[in-house]
Amino acid sequence: MAFARRMGAFDAEVSGPGAAAFALAPPLEALFTVGDGNFDISFRAGGDEGSSANPAAVLRAWRQGESLVPLLGGGVAPLPAGWLERFGRRVADLLAARGERDELPASALPDLGRLCEELDLPPPPALAKLRPLLEEFDGLPEPVLPGDLRASLRIYQHQGVAWLSFLRQAGLGALLADDMGLGKTLQASCVLEPGSLVVAPTSVLHNWKAELARFRPGLRVGVYHGPQRRLDPKDDVVLTTYAILRLDTDALVAKRWRTVVLDEAQAIKNPDSQLAVAACKLQADFRICLSGTPVENRLEELWSQLHFLNPGFLGGRKDFQDRYAKAIADGQPGAAAHLRGRIKPFVLRRLKREVAPELPPRTEVVLHCTLSEEERKVYDAVRAAAMSDVVERLSAGGNVLAALEALLRLRQAACHSALVPGQQAEGSSKLELLAEQLEQAVADGHKALVFSQWTSLLDKVEPRLRQAGIRFNRLDGATADRSAVVSEFQAEDGPPVMLLSLKAGGTGLNLTAADHVFLLDPWWNPAAEDQAADRAHRIGQERPVFVHRLVAEDTVEERILALQERKRALAEAALGGGTTAGGITRDELLELLA
Repeated sequence: MAFARRMGAFDAEVSGPGAAAFALAPPLEALFTVGDGNFDISFRAGGDEGSSANPAAVLRAWRQGESLVPLLGGGVAPLPAGWLERFGRRVADLLAARGERDELPASALPDLGRLCEELDLPPPPALAKLRPLLEEFDGLPEPVLPGDLRASLRIYQHQGVAWLSFLRQAGLGALLADDMGLGKTLQASCVLEPGSLVVAPTSVLHNWKAELARFRPGLRVGVYHGPQRRLDPKDDVVLTTYAILRLDTDALVAKRWRTVVLDEAQAIKNPDSQLAVAACKLQADFRICLSGTPVENRLEELWSQLHFLNPGFLGGRKDFQDRYAKAIADGQPGAAAHLRGRIKPFVLRRLKREVAPELPPRTEVVLHCTLSEEERKVYDAVRAAAMSDVVERLSAGGNVLAALEALLRLRQAACHSALVPGQQAEGSSKLELLAEQLEQAVADGHKALVFSQWTSLLDKVEPRLRQAGIRFNRLDGATADRSAVVSEFQAEDGPPVMLLSLKAGGTGLNLTAADHVFLLDPWWNPAAEDQAADRAHRIGQERPVFVHRLVAEDTVEERILALQERKRALAEAALGGGTTAGGITRDELLELLA
């Protein structure tokens, strides 16, 4: 741009064979035409007969703030800045979706329709059948519910089934991102047909089998898991796990499925992982992702899921990173709203407060504890031993693993000194606070869930509960019969406390007998904690739910709470009304360790 200004002030004659390359042509004009399901865009200097510029080069120059762009036949021309300000973002979306195939995927037709409307052009005829997706879903046809359905759908669930049925008919993928506890499994079950595959975490496989037996008894359900697993052609619905999908990719991609459901679809959030690659190879007429937390740390996670559902829709990964993730992280005006508008036809997200006002309130409480003198000495020693060296190496661009290890030790020291290698301690301030809270809750007739990321910490909770005379049971990765443990706790005469590891107990469980949830060790990804809390705060809960976060004062845990708020902004930017977002960065690690 600076060069262009200097050339404009250059008062001399330029001659020679290379001069043509710098000849200034008339301003570019955009020529946009629409066919049935595709489009053509060209930029010509002086109209139809003028020299043209590569559309990708025009958009790149515009994004970089340039005023001129080279022409294909030589010379340069001024950009149509006003036109690009109004329509450039949508044109870039369409070009990215079309990619090198020169074929626009059906999932991009709503984008094309919006641009046609803004340009006052007739929409492509192929868009007519997708019109309800552009009109707040008001025109969705009534779904044909399966004859064997044994459930009474709530109003929002009925709308969800109508939306899923519509997208199935259109051959487009759907991300059902309802808040946890609103019945995503039931809604997905309503559109399953013979020849369906459900991929889920191992921890929820039994839940899927039980839910299908309850809601869709007419379907024959097979579980493809275990050492003797085999695909039975008589099964209407096959249930399997992400681990098996990765191990048996060839067997699962050899069959074309009517419907493929990925439950807890954030499992494919890393597009480079073997799991995400295997999922994208699955052949299916209809694809569904279910996730209450489709965005946890980076917007790239959303791209990965939508790439599985509707390949090409959001363009290439690098293009998405450049035009959306970075723009939203930088707070570029309109970037987050534009992304939300684009994905809206394929992402349905309802929050509990919006669609289930009868659900009792959920109250979040931070319970602070003060480390004892001995605990403070251990914590400060851990911090002094590692911090200066780790922070120095991290600041110099070193590997983050050492920083994460130091952070782990600090978090453990904040919970119980005996978790730190080489240290011994009988109890901890945090566990004393937990015991006091549980004694009071149990005495008042309440039931409680106690979560930790470390089974070693749960091991230390057990003797303290026995000392207090509090009955409990436990669910973690070593639990063989999860359903029996859940049934025992849910029973009216069952134990009033359940200890759970965050990984094993954070998803797929209905634990509405509890109305108190205790989170022993805060984690910087709030989605994991929210999933745990929603084991109790879900449809079927009749009492207010209290979520207690136990935090040691003047420790790294207080900084983690602040970081959680920034993480929530990430999901809000993509799915709600927020405008900025960001994943965990090297600077954030430094901030936690400072």
